[in-house]
Amino acid sequence: MNQTINIVGAGLAGCEAAYQAAKRGVKVNLYECKPTHMSPAHHLESFAELVCSNSLRADNIENASGLLKHEMRKLDSLILSAADASAVPAGGALAVDRHKFTQYVTDAIKSNPNITVINKLVDTIPDDGSIWIIATGPLTCGELPQYIKTLIGDTALYFYDAAAPIVDADSIDMSIVYCADRYGKGDGDYLNCPMDKQQYIEFRNALLEAEQVELHSFENMIHFEGCMPIEALASRGEDTMRFGPLKPVGLTNPRTGREDYACVQLRKENKAGTMYNLVGFQTNLKWPEQKRVFGMIPGLKDAAYLRYGVMHRNTFIKSPGRLDSTYRLKTKPNIYFAGQITGVEGYIESTSSGLVAGINAARAVLGQEPVEFPACTVIGALAHHASDYAGGDFQPMKANFGIVDTEKFPKVRRQSKMERYQLIAQNSLDIIQQMITE
Repeated sequence: MNQTINIVGAGLAGCEAAYQAAKRGVKVNLYECKPTHMSPAHHLESFAELVCSNSLRADNIENASGLLKHEMRKLDSLILSAADASAVPAGGALAVDRHKFTQYVTDAIKSNPNITVINKLVDTIPDDGSIWIIATGPLTCGELPQYIKTLIGDTALYFYDAAAPIVDADSIDMSIVYCADRYGKGDGDYLNCPMDKQQYIEFRNALLEAEQVELHSFENMIHFEGCMPIEALASRGEDTMRFGPLKPVGLTNPRTGREDYACVQLRKENKAGTMYNLVGFQTNLKWPEQKRVFGMIPGLKDAAYLRYGVMHRNTFIKSPGRLDSTYRLKTKPNIYFAGQITGVEGYIESTSSGLVAGINAARAVLGQEPVEFPACTVIGALAHHASDYAGGDFQPMKANFGIVDTEKFPKVRRQSKMERYQLIAQNSLDIIQQMITE
C-alpha cells in the first residue's frame, strides 16, 4: 500500500486532516484546485477560506458548539489554533479576522515538511488501494461529484447556502445605530440598527418584492434551515424575522431606554472594526436590489458594500449506512470523507470531521486500529449522526446537545439545564483527555 495519504481539498476539513496526519509522521499529498479553478464563493488563493460568516459561533462549554471547540483544542486542532490567533471581539462567540485566519492556516500547511501541496483538480480516485480523504466541501466541482455517485450510488443531495453582505464601517450612520451586545454579553462588539413597526413592515414588503438571482433550469431551491436567506424568512410570515435575526430581545436602545420593534445587528468582521457583516442576512437578492432594499435599514442608507451577499450550491451525501463513525466509506475502506460533504454543518463541525478522518487515515497507514470517538462527546456525536442516523430525511447537522448520548450520565432529577450541560461538558472533556492519555 502507498504510505502517503492523499487529501482532496484545502478547506477547513482538508487542512485539519492534513495537519493531524502529518503530525503523526505520515506523508500527505494535499490537492487544491485554487487558484487555477475558483468556485463562485471563493475569492482568496489561501487555504481554509471562510466563505460565509466570520463567526465560528459560541465558545463556552455550556453550549455544544463551544464544547466542540474545547474538545478540539485538547486534540491540538490547527483550525482552532488559527482561530484563537486571529480572534476578533464578538461577545460570547469566537469570530475571526478572516484574512489573518486563512493566512495562518496556509502558512502552517505549506511549512510542514510532511505535507506536499499539489494544485490540481481531482476528478477520480485511482483504484490502487491508496488512502484518500475527499474533503472537497459543499462546492465539489469538476467530474468528482459524478465519481462520488459511482461510489455511493446516485444519492447525492444538495441545498443552498448563503453568505451575508459586508459593509464598510465608515459608511454606517452612527447617529442612528447604537453599540450594544444582546443581554449585555460582550464588550460592545455589535452595532444595532433599530426599526419601528412602520419601518419593519416597509422593509419586509420590499424584501418580498425584490428581484432574486435566477437559478439554472435544472436546479431546485432547497434551503438548509440553519442558513435561511432573509427574503425566504420574510416570506414565512410578518413576524418571522422579528423572532429570528431581527429580534430586539435583550437589546435596550440607549436613546429611548426600551427595546425596539425590530433590530438588525451588525457584527465586526475584523479586529480593527473597519468591516461589519449583517447578521443573519444571507441572501439571494441581485446586487442592485441588495443595495436598494438593505439601504432601508436605519443607519445603512449610504452603506458601502465590501461584499454583497451570494448564494451557492452545497453538495452532501447520504452518509448514514455508507460511512462509519471515522468517516470511512464502508464499501471502500481506503477512502474517507470529511467536511460538509459528510452531512455535518458549520465551520467547526466540518473541521471536526477532518480531524477524525485525518487521525484515522494516519493510523491506517501506520497499521494501527481506528479510533472512534464516543457519542457522549460532541466530536463523536456528529460522527455517529452522520454514520448512524436512523430518522427520516437526513439533513446537515450542527453541533447540539440533542445528538449527544447522555444515557450513561448520572441523572439528577432537579438539576437545571445549565447544570446538565456542564455535566455533559465535563464528562466529554474527561473522556477526550483519557483518549489522549491512552
